[in-house]
Amino acid sequence: MSTNTATPRRLRWRSLVLLALLLAPLLWPVHFLAERYYREVLIEQNRQTLDLYVANLLGTLRRYEVLPQILGDLPGLRAALHAPEDPTALDNANRLLARVKSQTGADVIYLMNPRGVTLAASNWDKPDSFVAGNFAFRPYFREALAGRLGRFFGLGTTSGKRGYYFAYPVREDDHNIGALVVKVDLDHTETLWGNTPEQLLVTDTNGVVILTSRPDWRFHASRPLDRVEQSAIAANQPYPTQAPPLLDIDPNAWLTQSRSLEETGWTVSILAPRILLDRPVRSAVAVGAAALLALLLLLGLLILRRRHYLERIALDARAKAELEQRVTERTQDLELLNSRLKQEVLEREQAQQELVRAQDELVQAGKLSALGTMSASISHELNQPLGAIRSYAENASTLLDHQRSDDARANLKLISELTERMASIITHLRAFARRDRHAPERVALQPALDDALALLAKRRRAMDVELIRDLPDATLWVQAGETRLRQVLGNLLGNALDALIDKAPPRRIWISIEHQAEHLHLLLRDNGPGFSPESLARAREPFFTTKTSAQGLGLGLAICDSLVRALDGELLLANHPSGGALITLRLRLATPGVNLQPSEDPSP
Repeated sequence: MSTNTATPRRLRWRSLVLLALLLAPLLWPVHFLAERYYREVLIEQNRQTLDLYVANLLGTLRRYEVLPQILGDLPGLRAALHAPEDPTALDNANRLLARVKSQTGADVIYLMNPRGVTLAASNWDKPDSFVAGNFAFRPYFREALAGRLGRFFGLGTTSGKRGYYFAYPVREDDHNIGALVVKVDLDHTETLWGNTPEQLLVTDTNGVVILTSRPDWRFHASRPLDRVEQSAIAANQPYPTQAPPLLDIDPNAWLTQSRSLEETGWTVSILAPRILLDRPVRSAVAVGAAALLALLLLLGLLILRRRHYLERIALDARAKAELEQRVTERTQDLELLNSRLKQEVLEREQAQQELVRAQDELVQAGKLSALGTMSASISHELNQPLGAIRSYAENASTLLDHQRSDDARANLKLISELTERMASIITHLRAFARRDRHAPERVALQPALDDALALLAKRRRAMDVELIRDLPDATLWVQAGETRLRQVLGNLLGNALDALIDKAPPRRIWISIEHQAEHLHLLLRDNGPGFSPESLARAREPFFTTKTSAQGLGLGLAICDSLVRALDGELLLANHPSGGALITLRLRLATPGVNLQPSEDPSP
């Protein structure tokens, strides 16, 4: 008896072992799929990190790119080039460069004569002063004397500190009388990386590491250097050594992603250790192996349970009959339950199909809504310039009939300016639907207001609207964008004129200024009917309007509010106690003076 029971048991456990051997190869596709998945996740994470670092690095460099060209026109620096022996002129130039350096955050700013000798520097009073130093051997100086913007990365021969150099010629009567150089400190870009397993690597055109999160990799060559590169290194001296050692990195131990920067010729790479990929892959394989083991144990338990069940049937026939009866009853219950489950599955499938159709309808409705919003915005924003162009064109035709060619030419010039404004409006309508990428700049408020009033002058005179201005004579500077500020002012003034259409004379518009801490308030008031309670609550909503469909689509104030918030400002709506609407445009004040920021680019 014992022999008969032991043989089937051994056969069953041997079957489990054989099944385990057959299922073991399934761990290989688990390993393959897990590695592919986690590799894609790691690559995407590193790509995003690399994009952020590249954007920060390029932003740091572009911040100072136009600074040498702007500073070259300062009279104090030109006086030092004309009188290099005058101590007073040199002292004034030194102090001027020191102030500019403090305001802009540059590392060093210095002025060189045509021979490459430094006449004045922002660090003139420091132990490592550049004054009297000759840097004619640097490539940026040669490029500046050739009339181009010089670029160069290297280790300072005087300060021993890394930096990126921008140089631009100081010209007078088509001659280069010197060069102005701005050195940018890039050390802080390494500290931004932080303490992470991924490593940063920035190599220059020679393949030498210039920025890295690993100090022991700095100034190592990522590849062998040829003779031309070695000669250039010896001539320009960008590194602490003329023979950079080769960087010893095991390519199998790192996952590398790179990005080339065309402006500098650099290559920015992020190296992720292989362990970041191997660790989750091993975990996934371990989970798969555990699941396989659990399956085998479950099968073993099922086999053991079945054997006990058969032994019990063999020992007790009555229990077998009773058990069969229970099985029959259970089967009927299961069939009933299965029928219910099938019905539920059918209902769920129908509900899923209804959900998919509803989602498709929502997507289509979203597309039509976006298309309608874009069409309405373009129509609303371009109607005013188109009306002005039509008026100027008719006037030009009349002037040509009277042989007043100069006046007609002036009208054509205004038409050209209006077409440029229309192109700018189209560009900024795109910005209404996404985050504006233009940083606010210094903008003179009065000229922008004068331009907006000029576009509406003919309509204002036709309506006999009196304009009452209470503005200071001194130019007011605010943080805004040239085109966007004109667009906002034009819309607000146009809305004020619309409010006065049904108003009996006298019709008036008041424009005044209030100062509040670091902000400036531009107040626009009319003596029209003012805002109703519903208008005050919903005026900023797109497509809300109290006009007829022919007069407007209700997008003006919504667009103005979006543009003002993008400029870090605020648009306030209220009714004046004496009657009429009162609109307050709240903008941040800017420091008066030369605008050192690049002008707003209206390109898409």
